Amino acid sequence: MSASRMKTAAALIAALLLVALLRLGWVMLWPWSPASSARHATASETAVRQRSHRLLLDAGRGDFVDRSGLPLTGFAYEALAIFPHPSGQPRGSGRDMAELARVLQAGSEELWQELERRKEPGFWMDAKSGLPLRLSPRQRTELAGLKLEGVAILPYRARRDPSSAAVQAIGYVSENPERIAAAYGKRLAAGKASLRDATGGGGLELSLDGLLRGTGPAYASYMTDAAGLPLKGLGLTVERPANPRYPLQVRTTLSLPLQVELQRYAGEAGLKKGAVVVLDVRNSDILAMVSKPDMELPARGEAFFDGAANRAVRAYAPGSIFKLVTEAAALEAGAAEPGEEFYCGGEYGHHGLSCWKEGGHGRLTLEQGLAQSCNIVFAALAERLRPDELAAAADKLGLGRRIGWHLEAGRREGALSGPLRLIGEEEAGTVFGAASPWSRLELLRSGKLARSGIGQEDVRMTPLQAANLAATIVNGGRVAEPALVKEIDFADGQRLAALRSHASPSAHGQISPRTAAMLRRGMEQVVASGTGRGLHRAAWPLAGKSGTAESGRPGAGNSQWFIGYGPADHPRYAVAVLAEERPEGSANLAARLFGGVMDRIAAWERAALASSAQEK
Repeated sequence: MSASRMKTAAALIAALLLVALLRLGWVMLWPWSPASSARHATASETAVRQRSHRLLLDAGRGDFVDRSGLPLTGFAYEALAIFPHPSGQPRGSGRDMAELARVLQAGSEELWQELERRKEPGFWMDAKSGLPLRLSPRQRTELAGLKLEGVAILPYRARRDPSSAAVQAIGYVSENPERIAAAYGKRLAAGKASLRDATGGGGLELSLDGLLRGTGPAYASYMTDAAGLPLKGLGLTVERPANPRYPLQVRTTLSLPLQVELQRYAGEAGLKKGAVVVLDVRNSDILAMVSKPDMELPARGEAFFDGAANRAVRAYAPGSIFKLVTEAAALEAGAAEPGEEFYCGGEYGHHGLSCWKEGGHGRLTLEQGLAQSCNIVFAALAERLRPDELAAAADKLGLGRRIGWHLEAGRREGALSGPLRLIGEEEAGTVFGAASPWSRLELLRSGKLARSGIGQEDVRMTPLQAANLAATIVNGGRVAEPALVKEIDFADGQRLAALRSHASPSAHGQISPRTAAMLRRGMEQVVASGTGRGLHRAAWPLAGKSGTAESGRPGAGNSQWFIGYGPADHPRYAVAVLAEERPEGSANLAARLFGGVMDRIAAWERAALASSAQEK
């Protein structure tokens, strides 16, 4: 072939290649039909969407277990997955479709409509829980024999068990693009995160979110051709991250059996709004943290309602349980003596203060004043003190400051580094609120000092602080940080971090063992002969302090409290109970709940000891 002919042939081939490339570019980048144009989709996007349908099976997020390893989150089960199928095309025989409807307990028309309108992969949902339907072993067996296109039984991992109430201290996950953008900007830029990723919305799910995110989700991929029909030979595949060390597992201090029992009991006993906190007095580990109303899983697309709030770490007016602080302050400052006598005639004589007992208590000692919760005694004690002395005593007892387990900036514990606060929503509470610097003369004249001494005015305390107050008194004045997590482990069992118990010393020091012993005697007298006499029927001898406080909101009723410890002769557990929005003049629901909670702790302890003995 001559050189000229070769040049001509080469030019022709080049022209044909150019035409092919232009045609390919047109196909890839230009809308290929009016329908796809309406959706602003290119032909290449349409092909990808038609050929690969991905369904999320497991977000890959780390899980929580209780102190014994029982799961609090991360519940795997079999569910029915449904993938898109060309409209009008049968998925299988009429017999198999009828059998599918029977097994799912769905009407034939309902099932047909669901399968027809399925444009994206998803699961057959349980209308009650809002989660994919958990298939029973019998349902799985009956469905396994059906031959239906785009319908498959797949493993699904739910964040929590829909059959039990969630724990607000653990929190929840939800889509929050704003938080993802703020917290994970570098991961977004590197393509390692998406604005649609689920992120922690409260509790430990939020505070440990960076650790819990893991290495990626697991998907089921269903391959189809351009017409939407399944590609024979490729079928269904499952893609999982390759790192065997993830997801992480967080072992909490909670006892799931105790938590579930106390949630149930509190609801049945009539606690509509409030909290119950149980601490191990040895180290202030949180064994149970109940908040009412329950946090129910919302319907799809809806927000969590008020039950998502953890009332155990919200600050409320404490009422008479704050008299423990006032007594400690007076004893520490030398403003009162243990054997000193007071007189209560029912009226204080100024500031409009009166005692709850009409006609008063007459002559009574400081210990008797605490047992009878006499307002006159503690208003008088408060007015003997300087404001800073009362505030310092509160600080010594772990009040007026956030008390939960935390790491300061620059501190490390294993693989964890500060700043880190496990219960980020925890409120600090107050003694004198914004009245700073405090003028003793002004607080005296206005009556704020007297009202603060009986737990009113600006005084605020959380149920977590209240339970820790009881534990601190048991421990002779030593304040510990209540902990919610014991350790964090890799999926292969190797430990990432062990969280040590932390003390929480005050800049003012701590109350003396003598003062702590005086408070304990007074709390024992509350149950023996005072406002907690009904608690004698409990399984253990108990000690505690009741309280009632005005909520400060019109029509909101009172906040009722009871805090204490048990068994009184060798304390092992500290408990705080708060009942919100109780009618004025009503019996103290918190006191009744306190006795029932202690009975259930005793039963839980007996069961744990029996189980341990059997294992040995």
